[in-house]
Amino acid sequence: MSLRKRTLSLALGAVAFLGLTAATVSPVNDKFFEIMKAIEVYTNVYKEVNTYYVDDIEPNRLMRTGIEAMVESLDPYTNYISETDVETARLRQSGQYQGIGAEIEYIDGLPTILTLYKDQPADAAGLKTGDRLMEIDDRETVGYNREQLEEIMRGFPGTVMNLAVDRPGEGMKKLQLVRGDVNIPNVPYSGMLEGNVGYVALTTFTQDAAKNVRDAVAKLRADHPDLKGVVLDLRGNGGGLLNEAVDIVNIFVPKDELIVTTKGKVRDWNRSYATKGNPLDTELPVAVLINGRSASASEIVSGALQDLDRGVLIGQRSFGKGLVQNIMETGYGSRVKITTAKYYIPSNRCIQAVEYRDGKPYDIPDDQRPEFKTRAGRVVLGSGGVAPDIEVDILGKNNVAQGLLEEYIIFDYVNQWVRDHPAIDSVADFHFQDWAGFEAYLNRADFSFDSKAEQLLEQAAERAAAEGYDISAELDAIHEKMDAEQATAIADLKEEIVSIIEKEIAGRYYYQRGQVQMGLRNDKEVQEAIAVLNDRARYDAILSKSK
Repeated sequence: MSLRKRTLSLALGAVAFLGLTAATVSPVNDKFFEIMKAIEVYTNVYKEVNTYYVDDIEPNRLMRTGIEAMVESLDPYTNYISETDVETARLRQSGQYQGIGAEIEYIDGLPTILTLYKDQPADAAGLKTGDRLMEIDDRETVGYNREQLEEIMRGFPGTVMNLAVDRPGEGMKKLQLVRGDVNIPNVPYSGMLEGNVGYVALTTFTQDAAKNVRDAVAKLRADHPDLKGVVLDLRGNGGGLLNEAVDIVNIFVPKDELIVTTKGKVRDWNRSYATKGNPLDTELPVAVLINGRSASASEIVSGALQDLDRGVLIGQRSFGKGLVQNIMETGYGSRVKITTAKYYIPSNRCIQAVEYRDGKPYDIPDDQRPEFKTRAGRVVLGSGGVAPDIEVDILGKNNVAQGLLEEYIIFDYVNQWVRDHPAIDSVADFHFQDWAGFEAYLNRADFSFDSKAEQLLEQAAERAAAEGYDISAELDAIHEKMDAEQATAIADLKEEIVSIIEKEIAGRYYYQRGQVQMGLRNDKEVQEAIAVLNDRARYDAILSKSK
């Protein structure tokens, strides 16, 4: 008998023995008995399938499938980490694994450069936004998933990656990328808005995020003694380091203020995090911008400032991630990342969403969410992100507009537009004025966003055909009416769509900083923040009234 088979046989025998022992000495309702029974059943199923299934089975893959299904049933953040994945994480943490300084998204099944960061390896190599990575070191990327793509792209600093990219309108190009350190600023832009209001954008809670935010606010105060307030933009910020979140709150609230606690099943792991330093300014009015992609550390900052009545929140409800994960060793170089606690902000509410659909938080009705109170007695809700004090509708709430974004229609159009325009004026002076060209592009692209209603109509038509009914003529008429209404909806959203196009274009020429600057020009949330920060009576009323 081979060593591996003998080890497996001994392990199965040990589990069976433990299960027998538990069955003979423990009552039926004992949790230990239930655990051992479940392990024995799982082991027996695994053994029988592996022995008798008609086709050959790779044991490790079969076991990983079972483990992943088990942890995925809990929450999206409890994950199994294989030995290979552990090595990838180790290289990253040691600084030996470098990224390329670009965001990659799969579009039409191909890895596509979605965002480039200035002076990073991808930018230095000559990659452009919209480039599709066809080959990496002579390996085709077609059919690769994100994990496999990451595997073939990783490497040590100074090593060369040979790329074949398909650039829209130009065809195939061969490029060489030298891997190296990636340094993306977490505060890409800060400056003054109209109405003597300062602005600071924070994109991620990486190291020194709090220092950079504090320095930016301090400079705004020093340069503008008549500063009316500051806007902290956390939209799209997915979080990061917890200590940086606490330190950012500390910029605006006093020392020794409890900001967040973590509570789990194992009480020894419970932690409390309070501000440790002297604040920069406890009186300066603050407006925090959040949206559905503001998560984790962003929710701690925005939620804590709301609970302490220290800032007005503007935008849309945040993502809803209030979970703490710890990594445990599970043998043979593998790990499991387990949710061990939940975050609780000063009002003692948890920001974690209580329901998931398709791996994403699902908004439950407000009347099903627990109520808490801020320090001033305002009612706030738990179990599902942080709700803004002032809600501002977004373009994506419209189905047609959502289609323009989700199907990358605007993204592809800007790729074409940039190809025909080698340069633009400064961000402040540039205005997109080719709406007719955009409409013509939509017609050529044959854009038609399938709403849920249209999808249901298609299903009804298929069902009717299966039962012998022909409703194709009626269905065509309904589709024509919907297409006409889509065209009207796009025309009605012209101003908002143009602002998105301008933001995309500015990002192509002036990178992240230009995109932020352009976004400020037509930004509803920013305009709302300027208005409330310039109306101290309204600002104070929002933070003091009971809802």
